[in-house]
This record gives sequence, C-alpha cells and structure tokens, in this order.
Amino acid sequence: MPLMLLLSCSLFTFFVLYAPQPLLMVLATQYQVSPASSGSLMSATMLPLAIAPICYGILFARFNPLRILKYAMFLLAFTCIVFVHVPNFELLLATRFIQGLILPAALTAMTTYIGLQYQGLNLHRNMTRYIASSIMGGYLGRVLAANFAAFFTWQSFYYLIAVMLVILASAINIQPSKQSSAKQTLPRPLKDYISSLKEKQLLRLYCAVFCMFFCFSALLNYLPLILQQNFNITDSKIIGWIYTSYLIGAILSLSTACLNRFINNRWVFLSLVFAAYAISIALLSIANLSLFVVMFTLFCACMFMIHSTAAPLVNQLSKAPTSITNGAYVSFYYSGGALGAYLPGLIMQNHGYSAFIISLLLVSLVGLVLVAKNYKHGMSTMRG
Repeated sequence: MPLMLLLSCSLFTFFVLYAPQPLLMVLATQYQVSPASSGSLMSATMLPLAIAPICYGILFARFNPLRILKYAMFLLAFTCIVFVHVPNFELLLATRFIQGLILPAALTAMTTYIGLQYQGLNLHRNMTRYIASSIMGGYLGRVLAANFAAFFTWQSFYYLIAVMLVILASAINIQPSKQSSAKQTLPRPLKDYISSLKEKQLLRLYCAVFCMFFCFSALLNYLPLILQQNFNITDSKIIGWIYTSYLIGAILSLSTACLNRFINNRWVFLSLVFAAYAISIALLSIANLSLFVVMFTLFCACMFMIHSTAAPLVNQLSKAPTSITNGAYVSFYYSGGALGAYLPGLIMQNHGYSAFIISLLLVSLVGLVLVAKNYKHGMSTMRG
C-alpha cells in the first residue's frame, strides 16, 4: 500500500472524528437541545476511542490490517450518510457512538501496518508522517466543516467525507503485509503478550503519553473560555487565528526526525521536550496575549513531538504483536484525552484558572518523571 494512500486515509478518518466540533451550536439549534447536550456528541465518540483499541489490538492480531482498514472506512462512510439523515438527537448520538467504535479499528490498523512494514529510521519517519496527517485531519476537519456550514450546508461536508472514504477504501489493495512471526502471529498464549505490556519501560511510556494528551485535550477544549475570561476575546475569527498554533505545531513536528539526529537517545529527547512542555504550560498563566500565543504554539509543537517520538518507540520496545502494542497506545492516548476534556474543567470552574494551570503542570511533570526514569533505567539500550 503506498504511504500517500495511507496518509490520505488517515486525513479523512480524522475528518470524521473532529468535524462535529465546530458544528455543535448549529446541531444544538437544529435538534433543539442545549449546547451542553450537543457537546456530548464528542464525548460519545471519545469514550469508545479510550476503551476499544486495546481490545481491537487483541482481536485483530491474526488479521491483515489493510483488510480491517478497508472495511472500517466503508463503514465510516455509511455512518456519515446516516448522520446527515437521522431525525432526532438521540439517534445522532447513537451514530456518533458507533463511529467511536469504528474509528479505533481504522486507527489501530493504520499504526499496525506502519509498525509491520517499516523498521528503524524508516519506522520513525513514517510514523511521524502518519501523526502529521492525523494532526492535519484534526485541523482541516474543524476548519472545513465550519466553512461548509457557513457557505453551503453542514450536510454537504459529510457527503464529501463519505464519497472520499469510499474512493480511498476502494483504492486499498489488500496484500500480505511484511510481518515477523515473533511480532504478529500468536504462537504463545495471548496472556503472555498482554503481560509483556506490563514491562516497566513500556508501561511508563504509555503513562507518559496519557499525561501528554490529558494536558493537550484540556487546554484545547477550554481555550475559547480562557481567551474570553483572561483576554476578553469573543470574536471567533481571532479565536480561530489562535487555534492556527495547532497547525504550526503540526508543521514543526515534522522536524522531529531531524532533531533526533542531534539527540540520538530517544529518552533524552523526550525528557527535554517534556520539560519544554511543562514550561510552556507554566508560562500560560501570565496575562499577556502575545506571550500566551507564543507559549501555546510551543505547547502544541511539544505535544506533537512527544507523540511522533513515542508512537514508533513503543513498537521498538514491545515484544507483543504489533496490533496489541498500537492498540494499547491508542487506548492510553485517548483515555488521557477523555479525562483531560472533563476533570480540568471542573477544577477551573470551582477554583479558577490558576488552579487549572497548576493541575496541568503537575500532570505534565509526572510525564517528565516517567520518561526520565526510562532514561536512567536503560540509557544505553535505546540509541538511534
């Protein structure tokens, strides 16, 4: 399968995940529900994303990831059409939940395929490209959905997504993937592979990824409220411009492979980036808009660098089948996102913005400690 085809599949798959976010108020009006209720459309999809991938990793260990990806994309296209035509909000919510069950199958299949097809530097480079495509999918999915709703109809964007998903799925040629019997087949009892995920270095890295996305999800979800309360910014155009830092971070993350040539120990690199991540969070507490934008850009860039380094690294560390390894990674990632989207909001509501920043700072420091411990545990074993 050509890498560009896989990256295109990633792009439109993330369109499905993030397209409703800028449409929540439109959907709330159309289906006559409160804004808070409309927000549950995102929660309904994130919950399965936090739970399903590790289960899928186990179930799919014996199957060709390209076959799984192909069928998952056809199913996502069908749910996009259903999403447009359901008559009430309850069925809309159910459709989003079903999408949340299908999305981790596609995500796990894509990361598993990359983990099987590439080794060494190529693995890191192509996993970084995949992550960049997922970031672009998140950014463009939000922007295009909002613009289609403004200039055409929000339904037209979903028709476009459905058509593109069908075209891309049809282009997938299912061929035997390169896989070593040690990594992908299951000659030993399955519990032996699951227990290998408890290896200390691997588990610490999974938990660090949880901490990273906990902070990221919290800040991006509450960014409009922060800008309104701290800087009196309510203009959606200005808020959208500040969200462009998300895209700048995606572009900067493409330099991760180059930076690793200068810092060839991944644990040292992750420790330095986590430290910068924590510093950017701390400086977001200063009430200066220019500094806030710069630190938010640094925050996004650090998140993407951590993500694009950790994703290939778990494949190098794990002795479990690739599908189980990547399924666990996606589960930890979105578990952090699901909790980060909720708990820090309660803290800010009850104790204010300073307490919100302190909570994110503490979680990011936990992530830093975890990767620093891995450096001390095996600094001579993970070079290059």
